[in-house]
Amino acid sequence: MVTALRYAANLPNGSDLAELDQLKRRSFITLLGGVLAAWPLAAHAQQPDRMRRIGVLMNAAADDPEGQARNTAFVQALLQLGWTDGGNAHIETRWGTDAGSTRKYAAELVALAPDVILATASTATSALQETTRTVPIVFVNVTDPVGAGYVESLARPGGNITGFSSFEYEFSGKWLELLKEIAPGVTRVAVLRDTSSGSGVGQYAIIQAVAPSLGVELRPIDTRDAGEIERAVAAFARVPNSGMIAVGAPSVSVHRNLIITLAARHRLPAVYPLPYFVRSGGLISYGPDSIDPYRRAAGYVDRILKGEKPADLPVQAPTKYELVINLKTAKALGLEVPLLLQQRADEVIE
Repeated sequence: MVTALRYAANLPNGSDLAELDQLKRRSFITLLGGVLAAWPLAAHAQQPDRMRRIGVLMNAAADDPEGQARNTAFVQALLQLGWTDGGNAHIETRWGTDAGSTRKYAAELVALAPDVILATASTATSALQETTRTVPIVFVNVTDPVGAGYVESLARPGGNITGFSSFEYEFSGKWLELLKEIAPGVTRVAVLRDTSSGSGVGQYAIIQAVAPSLGVELRPIDTRDAGEIERAVAAFARVPNSGMIAVGAPSVSVHRNLIITLAARHRLPAVYPLPYFVRSGGLISYGPDSIDPYRRAAGYVDRILKGEKPADLPVQAPTKYELVINLKTAKALGLEVPLLLQQRADEVIE
């Protein structure tokens, strides 16, 4: 009986029951509110990342094998980094073969509001810089990015542009030295350059400084127009003991097949800036691998897409330069390539 009374005394009365009920309701509402507040965050976390847009501005025709190889290397490197075209990324590619078309396509790409744009060479980089100062740009194969005004310094680019350089100006003198080594009888050299590019002027100045010590007379030829190139080379080649140097410039790359053909037609020993010129029939080249920078550029694009800024990504130089010689072309020109030069070559094409 006593136990029963004690148990009854511990039971809540009517007012206590009402208060307990209100407490339970408040606790439930609080709990429910927390769940509802967390649900959008959890749902958002489960959603796939938004589609990222990547622009690519090439300085070649769409059917150019070298341009296609560069673009493929870039896309494959992006894939290895987790970016799939049509999956979590959409790649917009434009092919500009001259200054006019490049400016047009630069405006098109910027209008698409991409997250980042890959630019090939100075023509594309300059056109994009004129169009935007906010969209991140990663350039490839630019000779003097500081002198061109694309970046403040190589270590600290400072703006919306960074990338991978190709040549230092001092490098240009080596092309003339190589030409004299493979064709010692050459005394006149046509330098094919692009006067619309600051790098074309800078490279020519270095070659000009080296020429007197090698007993060579120079003749600059502009490479913006195919007809002009053909007429100028034909006129230059009329005098014996002549040779050519094609410097690293966007228009030289665009007109490379014509330049290689003219060198063969007029029997002019010629030095080229990149290995693929020689693999296409040129005589000799000394310069960086033209494909590898596109793989490396994909790494910078990946870092920018993940939040890093171009201003904080240093401009990188080539990691290796290659000497390539085409012995078949040398034979057609009547040249005997010194054995020591062949031994120094990274690649010899029989």
